[in-house]
Amino acid sequence: QVQLVESGGGSVQAGGSLRLSCAASGDTERSYCMGWFRQAPGKEREVVARIHTTNDMTMYNPSVKGRFTISQDNAKKTVLDMNNLKPEDTAMYYCAAARSIIDCTGYLRPDDFDYWGQGTQVTVSS
Repeated sequence: QVQLVESGGGSVQAGGSLRLSCAASGDTERSYCMGWFRQAPGKEREVVARIHTTNDMTMYNPSVKGRFTISQDNAKKTVLDMNNLKPEDTAMYYCAAARSIIDCTGYLRPDDFDYWGQGTQVTVSS
């Protein structure tokens, strides 16, 4: 079992930046694909970025590539740095973990992930 807690959401103007953090606890010694998802009102939950805890391989949704960066810090936190934010980035952002020995290939849908945080709101105004 893994418990995930997100922090760092907030409100910014377009062009601004935010950093989201996901703190993991519990069975963190296993290998996981860590993902950030987002869900806007009336829309499906979509993957934003993924990183593997063992090999640090990253993958990004094309809509955020070049603006968002996913990383891990020494405290087993998964960080999402979001720059040049746009109004269309407004959503509830969720951290998720999937048990994966190798990498994040194929882990795209919410159903592919086993553990979820409670979410943190990001609002970008124009």
